[in-house]
Amino acid sequence: MKNHIPTFLSFIRRRKRSHHRSGPPAFAVIGAGNGGQAMAAYLALQGYRVTLFNRSRPTLEKIGKRGGITLEGVLTGFARGLELTDDPAEAVRGADVVMVTTPAFAHRKLAEVLAPHLTDGQIVVLNPGRTLGAVEFECELRANGCLADVIVAEAQSLLYACRAVKPGLVKVFSIKRSISLAAFPAERTGEVLEAISGIFPQLVPAPNVLHTGLGNIGAVFHPAPVILNAGRIENGQQFEHYREGITPAVATVLEALDAERLEVAQAYGMSLPSAREWLGKTYGAAGDTLYAALQATDAYKGLSAPGDFQTRYLREDVPTSLVPIASLGREAGVATPVIDSIIVLASSLVGVDFWANGRTLDSLGLDGLGVEGILEVLKNHEEPEGGWRNEDTWRSNRRMRARCRRIQFFEAGGGSEA
Repeated sequence: MKNHIPTFLSFIRRRKRSHHRSGPPAFAVIGAGNGGQAMAAYLALQGYRVTLFNRSRPTLEKIGKRGGITLEGVLTGFARGLELTDDPAEAVRGADVVMVTTPAFAHRKLAEVLAPHLTDGQIVVLNPGRTLGAVEFECELRANGCLADVIVAEAQSLLYACRAVKPGLVKVFSIKRSISLAAFPAERTGEVLEAISGIFPQLVPAPNVLHTGLGNIGAVFHPAPVILNAGRIENGQQFEHYREGITPAVATVLEALDAERLEVAQAYGMSLPSAREWLGKTYGAAGDTLYAALQATDAYKGLSAPGDFQTRYLREDVPTSLVPIASLGREAGVATPVIDSIIVLASSLVGVDFWANGRTLDSLGLDGLGVEGILEVLKNHEEPEGGWRNEDTWRSNRRMRARCRRIQFFEAGGGSEA
């Protein structure tokens, strides 16, 4: 299988260096949206040093004027002592763990921004990675000259179902019971969990980032209901996304979409829970159908539907979730007609060709490898001659650098409940 690993990925480090940390870890939280504020506040309330980074200075200034972040709901407290910055170098300086909570469409640009500032021993966790986010982030780090021994990992979903009422005030509706996590390459997942599982016991190891990516339930719950409720949204109606927007008929479409996701996963040797089963495992919601299980999910009560079509439910979940799932299906010979139709309709609504601008296997350099080749790349990398720190390796690989800059991303805030 060694000969099938693409050159532009083969230089990625295959090291098992141990970085011993003394004392509690310091955190950088990247993104001051819903999830970022919730995570930063939670960590600060637990006594950890936290630096919160955001590109928008006004958001940080409002948090600063409040003196911290207030959590309401299932998590409560006022988190003081947060370090606030819009300087990426300052944000990650001295951090042991970098928790990225921005929308997935910002991952590529963010990796480019952070690449010069990351140092040996740091861990970057995408919360969540959506589908193949860690591969994309890793690719962009190396394309921008980051030669540090950094581990990139991704969580299947954001830990919290939450909404920022305003800067400095976040309502947390629920905390997920279990979230899978994997590093890229998979052989380093244990190092990540060793560093943070005591703080986030909900995190459990996944075999690889394909497992977390195809376990991405947001791909099922987010885009299709927006499209199927387009008239209500355009007319300015206010309704709950999950409990009112997903009617029995809409849930039937989601079940068909979910079946395609599971078929793609099966083609790559994975048996994943259905969306209905995931609700039971994550939130304790029971139901004979997906619609019934959603109605029984208390965590989704009060979560409003988007007010327009610029929502991350389309701009994030289509190009970074549905597109890579469909692309993986094509590589494995699995048809995904329902997923394909949602991508086409979303592209029409937003006015963006999500196929051309999304995470495809081609854009990540994984096309043409076949199922076994992709699984091998995600599991374990061969170190090139001269070692992974050989700067000439990444500079000479034009294919990698070109592909790592192909996708256009959008500016927006972050946070997710599924």
